[in-house]
Amino acid sequence: MAVTVTMLGALWGLSVQLHSNALRRVPYMRHPWEHLIAMGCGSIFLNELTKFDKQIVEDTEKLVQKSRAANERRYFGSFLLELHNP
Repeated sequence: MAVTVTMLGALWGLSVQLHSNALRRVPYMRHPWEHLIAMGCGSIFLNELTKFDKQIVEDTEKLVQKSRAANERRYFGSFLLELHNP
């Protein structure tokens, strides 16, 4: 998964740089070092985006579990108290 994300990020960075050169009507490979920088930035961006997405899923799962536990304590706990104290 990490290799795929890294390669997609590099491809995305390269395509952004090529598109930028095309819009400015300069040769596609005008400054090759700019392509390397863009590929590196794209790789870093997508890797961090993937980490962020995983963290969001974990945090959401924790919040759902806390909410579920609070709801069970609130509703089932009060229901059991009413059964014992008529």
